[in-house]
Amino acid sequence: MPWSISALLFLVISFSLSILNGLLTNTFTVFDIFSGREVKRFVDLTADEIRDLWLSAQKIGCQLESYHKASSLTFTIQDGPQAGQTVPHVHIHILRAKAIDLKEKELKQKLDLDKERTDRSMEEMAEEADAYRKLLL
Repeated sequence: MPWSISALLFLVISFSLSILNGLLTNTFTVFDIFSGREVKRFVDLTADEIRDLWLSAQKIGCQLESYHKASSLTFTIQDGPQAGQTVPHVHIHILRAKAIDLKEKELKQKLDLDKERTDRSMEEMAEEADAYRKLLL
């Protein structure tokens, strides 16, 4: 079934769109913020797009951390295929995490997201995106 991004979209700001990522693990929920213009690499964004992207990440991160009663956030950009970028457009991942005791070895295992990956249905994600839409608007 082809995915409709509009059902997962929960925030649109001047140059940025925010969606719920299909990735869910025991520890993390992943959110993506990307430029409204299709751009492959971070260096190709304009100053306005960069500012908007990071201000969006800050706004969303703050709200989601509070909403999920999380204790930490991770913001990542995989800029290019050798950096692990699998979707060819610039986007920031926000991973929220609740307090857990992570030693260095455990952190590396926890961040190997594909090990714990659980694909969710479109309906599940659309419902969750709707809750975030209400939270952030």
